[in-house]
Amino acid sequence: MTTTDTTTAERTAPLDNPPRGPAEEDNPTLVRVGAAARLLRPVRRHFITCGVLSALAAAAGFLPYLAIAEIARAVLTAPSAAAAAPTVWTWVAIGGLGAMLRLVLLGFSSHVGHYADAEMLRDIRVRLVRRLGVIPLGWFRSAGSGQVKKTMTDDLEEMHQLIAHALGEITAGATAILVGFGYLLFVDWRMALITLAVPAMMLLAYRVSMRSMPAHMARLLAAEGRISAASVEYADGISVVKAFGTNGRLLDRFGAAVREHTAAMRTWVSEVRYSSALCQLFNSEVTVLAVVFAAGLGFVTAGELTFVDILPFLVVGVGLPTSLTPLIQGNQGLRKARMAAGRIDALLNREALPEPAEPRTPTGHDIELDRVTFSYDGATNAVEDVSVRCQPGTVTALVGPSGAGKTTLASLLPRFYDVTGGAIRIGGVDVRDMSSETLLSSMTLVFQDVALLRDTVTENIRIGRPGASDEQVREAARAAQIHDVIERLPQGYDTVLDAVGGGLSGGERQRLTIARAILAAAPVVVLDEATAALDPDGEAAVQDALATLIAGKTVIVIAHRLHTIASADQILVLEGGRVAEVGSHPVLLARNGLYARMWRAQQNGDTA
Repeated sequence: MTTTDTTTAERTAPLDNPPRGPAEEDNPTLVRVGAAARLLRPVRRHFITCGVLSALAAAAGFLPYLAIAEIARAVLTAPSAAAAAPTVWTWVAIGGLGAMLRLVLLGFSSHVGHYADAEMLRDIRVRLVRRLGVIPLGWFRSAGSGQVKKTMTDDLEEMHQLIAHALGEITAGATAILVGFGYLLFVDWRMALITLAVPAMMLLAYRVSMRSMPAHMARLLAAEGRISAASVEYADGISVVKAFGTNGRLLDRFGAAVREHTAAMRTWVSEVRYSSALCQLFNSEVTVLAVVFAAGLGFVTAGELTFVDILPFLVVGVGLPTSLTPLIQGNQGLRKARMAAGRIDALLNREALPEPAEPRTPTGHDIELDRVTFSYDGATNAVEDVSVRCQPGTVTALVGPSGAGKTTLASLLPRFYDVTGGAIRIGGVDVRDMSSETLLSSMTLVFQDVALLRDTVTENIRIGRPGASDEQVREAARAAQIHDVIERLPQGYDTVLDAVGGGLSGGERQRLTIARAILAAAPVVVLDEATAALDPDGEAAVQDALATLIAGKTVIVIAHRLHTIASADQILVLEGGRVAEVGSHPVLLARNGLYARMWRAQQNGDTA
């Protein structure tokens, strides 16, 4: 049966994120700003409250500086100490109250900010996990764990810094400058402008130094992503590295990523060294004091101001550049958060696996590949025009040279990717017309890369059928020839495993996942290089176990070692993504084609 255009058009995917506006699609900066706004939307009120409290805290924090300036003016202008006392004590009270109020407001601001941060991160994590659950599984294979880790940890940390820290720094710095400058304008507008010129020059130098920041930051973050991916790759493959002596090659890859990051950092530092030096110069209290004192001395000499009039600028003006520092740091945090938000938003908007509007249920368990074609990049076909039919109760083996398309073809069955041409049907129903739940529940997958949970042996097997009893778990383990091994573990079936198996050999971990597949009892079984990592005894045990379980099931197995599939009902020989031969083992040997050559090569001890 063929899939109609109407059914295909009705396939929809749930949206976890509001769609972008048309203007955003053409402007990367707007994408990042819009992404940050969407992520902050659930905590917008808390976000605003945190900013207001930070601004009020900064305004209150200005009062002690104002008090010092006014106390000095009162003492120097009063005819006697007794005359100055009321004013002095008033300003002491105002300054002390401002200091205490600042601490209280900062405490509330921090509380609100961290509460909003926790709510926002919870919301983002839930949405990310939901989105990861509907993204085609093939994306995970191509993206790698490093990219997922960066989004789930590093980028979320940048969003945390924005809410919990950068927001307060920006609002506090901006408020302090505005309040301070307003007060100085009230005292004398000419000296206020001169005092403001110092932080203005500092901002100008900062703008120059930050002009190339987006491009450099993109290079740095890309290099950091490659460092992270190389680190994860090295850690995950450490056993293979040590066994095969490939330590140097992986370290070279890691070193290349580090050198790229270092080169990007050096280039950036080299470009901004002069402007950064000017930033430090104009951000110095000594520079402010020198400028204010020189300008004030000129006005005093001209008789336009008195020395007392200069005091507020010496006291308050010194704090203006200091207030710029948190403002700049907060702005840098804002930049990083916008970029992180863009990456998070990209993942939240990554195309989900299309689900049919009206899912269909297969009536059988036969598999039909009807002129299946697939391309990873849209240019070169990894699989092309493959047609084969697999009947229930039979074993179909996929063999061929490396890169022939075996794993790609197997990945299309559970919809890790969708075909770009043709159709795959199970029980007469196109897999694209089946719900993901129905499709995956009808199929058991055993990968070459073993995936174990940090949980007990029982739960690692039970994931194949969550409601299975302990006895059913043990029966599956016996069928997979792994029961005796489990019983010898310290706590038996209650032994907690980790991602690398926790005491199990590679072959034993593989057999544990096969026990999981046996327990699931799905009518379709796909073994992706399932016995490639097993020792001869372990492989024979698993083959014996599988032989008793395939009755009534459709089994597709990928194997490099051809003797393991010599008894398969049909063997599909792939070469260059196309079907080279199809037939049973005796038939293919008699044809003396590619399969026969591969068989003779392996019999002679060579690799296919």
